[in-house]
Amino acid sequence: MQPTAFLRLEGHNLTGLKDFASEWDFDACIVSSTAIITDEMKQQIADTGIEHIYYFSSDTPIPIRNLYSTPKTLGPDRLAAAIGAYYEGYELEGKHIPILIIDAGSAITYDFVNEAGEYLGGNISPGVEMRFRALHEFTAKLPLIHAPKGQATEGFMGDSTETAIQHGVMDGVRHEIEGFICQFMSKYPNLCVFLTGGDKFDFEEQVKNRIFADKFLVSKGLNIILQHIYQRKYDK
Repeated sequence: MQPTAFLRLEGHNLTGLKDFASEWDFDACIVSSTAIITDEMKQQIADTGIEHIYYFSSDTPIPIRNLYSTPKTLGPDRLAAAIGAYYEGYELEGKHIPILIIDAGSAITYDFVNEAGEYLGGNISPGVEMRFRALHEFTAKLPLIHAPKGQATEGFMGDSTETAIQHGVMDGVRHEIEGFICQFMSKYPNLCVFLTGGDKFDFEEQVKNRIFADKFLVSKGLNIILQHIYQRKYDK
């Protein structure tokens, strides 16, 4: 199910959230953030008048098993996306299958859920912009370059410092992602891969047909968690 409406708010100011909530008449909501939720923000959320407000944490009941050895350090967006992808995979295949979730944002995260619904962990590496900035900030002469706009750089090598950096970063990230996908597929042949986040890549044919792009994985996962909370509540 795709979200039907969005409200984008910048920074910590949640002005506008109350009007948005009243427009859609929510009965319950779940709040998740990778940053600190201030008391002021909590008050603004409470002012929406939504009767049931839940804050997603490592103690929140979820519909899969979290086997991460340090669950309190696991980003809630990673876990929510994993849950969203696990159930999205079921919709695609008609059964639960191994899922690899790749979120290409500020950092690139790789998260894995097996077909038994066990979140086993994953990997974290620098994101695209972080790599561009690192080349500039940790060297004396390399300029700050950004990802090419519109389409990927042509060929497989640069003919200037700018294009050399672009190829090094963009092709390097693509090869990294393809390498992880192939590594997981060697152990889990029926693996399904979900790609989310802001960055987009062109992949080789051998992995492309197992990749599904879905920018709503976190939202879908949070909604599934909220439904799970409600189900547990009314089953008691």
